[in-house]
Amino acid sequence: MPDRLKIPDNLSINDLVEKVKKYSTHKDLDLIWLAYETAKAAHAEQKRVSGAPYIIHPLAAAYILAGMRLDVQLVAAALLHDVPEDTNVTIEEIEKDFGKDIAGMVSGITKLGKLKYRGMERYMENLRKMFVAMAEDVRVMIIKFADRVHNLTTLSALPEDKRYRIALESLEIYAPIANRLGMGEFRGLLEDLSFPYVFPKEYQKVKEIQDRMFTEGETLIEKILTMLRKELKESQVKLIDLHGRRKQLYSFYQKLLRKGWDSDKVYDVIALRVILKDVSDCYATLGIIHKLWRPLKGRIKDYIAQPKPNGYQSLHTTVFYDEGKIVEFQIRTQEMHNDAEFGVAAHWHYDEFGIKQPAKNIRWAEDLAAIQKEVLNNVGDLEQLKIDFFKNRIFVFTPKGDVIDLPEDATPVDFAYHIHTEIGNRCSGVKINDSLASLSTPLKSGDVIEIIIDKNRKTPSQDWIKFVKTHLARNHIKNALKTAEHDSWLKFVLPKRKQRI
Repeated sequence: MPDRLKIPDNLSINDLVEKVKKYSTHKDLDLIWLAYETAKAAHAEQKRVSGAPYIIHPLAAAYILAGMRLDVQLVAAALLHDVPEDTNVTIEEIEKDFGKDIAGMVSGITKLGKLKYRGMERYMENLRKMFVAMAEDVRVMIIKFADRVHNLTTLSALPEDKRYRIALESLEIYAPIANRLGMGEFRGLLEDLSFPYVFPKEYQKVKEIQDRMFTEGETLIEKILTMLRKELKESQVKLIDLHGRRKQLYSFYQKLLRKGWDSDKVYDVIALRVILKDVSDCYATLGIIHKLWRPLKGRIKDYIAQPKPNGYQSLHTTVFYDEGKIVEFQIRTQEMHNDAEFGVAAHWHYDEFGIKQPAKNIRWAEDLAAIQKEVLNNVGDLEQLKIDFFKNRIFVFTPKGDVIDLPEDATPVDFAYHIHTEIGNRCSGVKINDSLASLSTPLKSGDVIEIIIDKNRKTPSQDWIKFVKTHLARNHIKNALKTAEHDSWLKFVLPKRKQRI
């Protein structure tokens, strides 16, 4: 966990106040004190499973958000988030004391807990409510992430089966949602805190590999940083920050799996982040890095000109240094860095000037909230949902340059149905980057896709169901085939009926 988010062993309200004081006003501190006193009094007799006073939990969730320099209204709502559900204090009382905005966030969290269902039915209903709450006010999800992060740090107090269930849900649901919201900080925390409980053996193995690689490369990394600082100063490029950071452990594990556990093929176990004043400095720095060290072919990625679907922007390049060793650089402005760390939460983040960043568009969350009753009825639906909404995303282009956001490994048929139902139904071929390809080809970010249409074709192929990845494409194919079968049956039956008449 980053130092600014680490929860002190003997966390107190004074620790939280000191965090908030670094970026906010005395008036805001009064709000924090009032929220704390209200929560402390409401939870007075309650204990955590570990035996600790219950107030430690909302205090820790609030501390995590304050460590991200988030709006004090959000921090206060985190302090109060369990009060209406677990105590006699009502939402109406919270609204009276704290106003509609804070009461609205607390109400959103409370709705997620009050359910009458049990087992899988309860779980599905819980997810539905979470998706609707997220679309209505994304701040509810931000508080939920902080709540879950603290719960993950105290999992050892729970029975083994419960530890596994909470960690797996965090890994498969919460972390991917954080990723889609552009919240890299929360995604990494949720993944790395869950990893040892879901895959304990793999966790230990990956940690040992990363520790060894980091130790071997630490001295050389410092030399690289020194060289680059000197070169940037001589080139009069205004550097805000330059540092190395380890690749998050679960992300490193996923990459090792893709590379057949060959750690020599993972180039970004240590990534060097270069934070600069403006975009022109980013491109100038890319040139300086390539002057100092030879770039690795095919590893230069411009996410500034073509941002990722979740809004992530940065320049990435991988270079050779010191007898063939390899290191990755990530080059971005301070605003891009804030967006990469905080995503949608950047709208409520105070930077050094006390200014908040613009909010992100979460159209996909609104879409998910709108269709959640149709797409989430059983375990199979949940697995499909993970692919459609939570899996890593790619972005591809139409021939006109429009950007289409799809799940990783989506095919041209998924792309076609994303454009329009009839484009999908009449699809007969595809050109990927001007070359003919199979309709089952997995697409990659940056591909330009041109669908070839057969105007005489009326129905899709049954075989497409075997390789499409999205719920949308699969449903359209099934519906089109069902309609065609029904029409065929009518053509066969109606003439016979006429003959009998």
